[in-house]
Amino acid sequence: MAPGWRRAIGAPGGKVVLTYFRCVKGKIERRPGFSAADLADYPQAQHWIDLEDPTAEEVKILEEVFHFHPLAIEDTISDIQAPKMDDYGDYAFLVVHGVRSEAPKDTFLTRELDVFLGPNYLVTHHEGLMRSIRGAQEQCDKNFMTAMPKGVDYLLHQILDYLFDHYFPVIDSIDTRIDLLQQEVFRKPEQEALDKIFALKRDVLNLRRSCMPQREIVHRLSRNEVKVVSAKASVYFRDIHDTLYRIVEASYAHQDQAQSTLDAYLTGVSNQLNETMKRLTMISALLAPLTVITGYWGMNFQHMPELQLDWGPVLPIGLMVVTSGGLLFYFKRRGWI
Repeated sequence: MAPGWRRAIGAPGGKVVLTYFRCVKGKIERRPGFSAADLADYPQAQHWIDLEDPTAEEVKILEEVFHFHPLAIEDTISDIQAPKMDDYGDYAFLVVHGVRSEAPKDTFLTRELDVFLGPNYLVTHHEGLMRSIRGAQEQCDKNFMTAMPKGVDYLLHQILDYLFDHYFPVIDSIDTRIDLLQQEVFRKPEQEALDKIFALKRDVLNLRRSCMPQREIVHRLSRNEVKVVSAKASVYFRDIHDTLYRIVEASYAHQDQAQSTLDAYLTGVSNQLNETMKRLTMISALLAPLTVITGYWGMNFQHMPELQLDWGPVLPIGLMVVTSGGLLFYFKRRGWI
């Protein structure tokens, strides 16, 4: 292996994109670089290599140092994939999604986290900052005797636990959005409210699409069917499975609430349309007899009754007033207006 592998890999502009932690006999230390020799020189140690933002050097690490399967590497460097887990025997490859902290309010966006879990190493790959990774790194920097000294499978549990805990603020945000939308719809349904409802339904659907396969992934990790996850560590993944179960169930409840809000909006719009049609029908009913009266007196005949009378012009006007008043009184008594 070339000597350059012992240097920290950096992106243009000097940004370090590789973070390497090594745990030997319970002591965690951040190393300035990583090489294949680190795995060989410390076979009993626990290794965590985090790769932030894709570079060509990362591909070389995955290929030349760890010899991961080409299909797994392709999924790592490609665009966002659906959550999945592939068990290659000596290591497992996971694709999970975390909530993006910089996403606009009232918008559900995720960031992909690719994970390679081996018997004594954990390789994580992601684009941009992830709070779950940063939280675990802070624990390692402080050398807390938490997850990593127990094993990299415990470290994976800690990262996933952080990652899925960040879904709960999204659940709370959706609850708030539904409450506000229902108030808006019941007050006065407008086109803007309809746009918000469809955006809400899209976010709820994306939330469920993201969490349902991840629930199955964690379920597999909790059943001790993955070779690189110890039986003791698999028990801890059951707690994460319960977390994802609650999130998925909440998404179903939110879907029903969003659909109910949409139904209420459509009902409100239909009621507004009915009120409008009722007013227009009433106006048409009032104008119909007036049209008959004005049509009669507007006929172009030389000899017509009442034309020569002094009060002749008053007669049709008075008749129209009486007719309109009578119709309004009749509509009122029937409860139509």
